[in-house]
Amino acid sequence: MQSEIVIAGFGGQGVLFAGQMLAYAAMESGKEVTWFPSYGPEMRGGTANCTVIISDEEIGAPLVRNPTAVLAMNLPSLEKFAHLVKPGGTLVINASLIDHPVDRDDIDIVTVPATELAETLGGKRLANMVMLGALLAVRPVLLMEALKAAVANHLPERHRHLLDLNMEALDEGQAYILTVHMPIP
Repeated sequence: MQSEIVIAGFGGQGVLFAGQMLAYAAMESGKEVTWFPSYGPEMRGGTANCTVIISDEEIGAPLVRNPTAVLAMNLPSLEKFAHLVKPGGTLVINASLIDHPVDRDDIDIVTVPATELAETLGGKRLANMVMLGALLAVRPVLLMEALKAAVANHLPERHRHLLDLNMEALDEGQAYILTVHMPIP
């Protein structure tokens, strides 16, 4: 099985970091993986996205035309990538920054107020982890424990004091999906 995931937003939202953590988690879970970043020259405030491919078999190329999942952190990212999601795929939208309808009935569309949830935990910079937690709740391409281990193992030293908050943000994204989008009967 192969999953192609695009994470997109603006510089400073942790888009590339989120992709790296997915890639590390996949690699440390014995999967084949690619991580392909793309960002504008401005970095913070400019556009940023990355593609992560996770597969049980060798990956032929790191480029993807129709991803199985897109995490759209802002409106320009939604406008750029929503139409590319493969039929049957998943679009996860940061509803805190995007109030725009998506006219697709062939994909799963999941809205998460990621920035708002992150702010309740301690800062909007945690929105990327909220979005990853939500992604794994709706499309479990990896175990949450593998992602948490990757974050614990690869969080830069200068951000180690944020480790517990990152873990809480992953849990918050997953819990939001499980309670709001997939309530238990």
